[in-house]
Amino acid sequence: MQQHVLMIDLVDDETMIGEYVAWHASGAVPASVISSIRDSGITAMNIYRVANRLAMVIEVTDDFSFKSKAVSDREDPDVVAWEALMARFQRPLPCAEPGEKWVIGELIFNLTATS
Repeated sequence: MQQHVLMIDLVDDETMIGEYVAWHASGAVPASVISSIRDSGITAMNIYRVANRLAMVIEVTDDFSFKSKAVSDREDPDVVAWEALMARFQRPLPCAEPGEKWVIGELIFNLTATS
């Protein structure tokens, strides 16, 4: 099992942030989007917020691939609609590549690997 952390910013507007948070309340994310996440090999996902910055922590199966997930997402009309809806709230980090939304964080310290 692998773990990844991804980051993105939200539009810095409390009303929009509140709406984004509401879209992520229990039961608010469409079931088809949840299924797509699980079917891709993501076994756990948590999103944390500080002000307008988000950090998503995912645990994935050994055969998970960000590339395969992206291809699958582009072919799923429900995921495409969800991503379009979320895009109005999200702002890529300044370091994001063109077209990149969530940026994968680099692991720089691991307590378990420390002797």
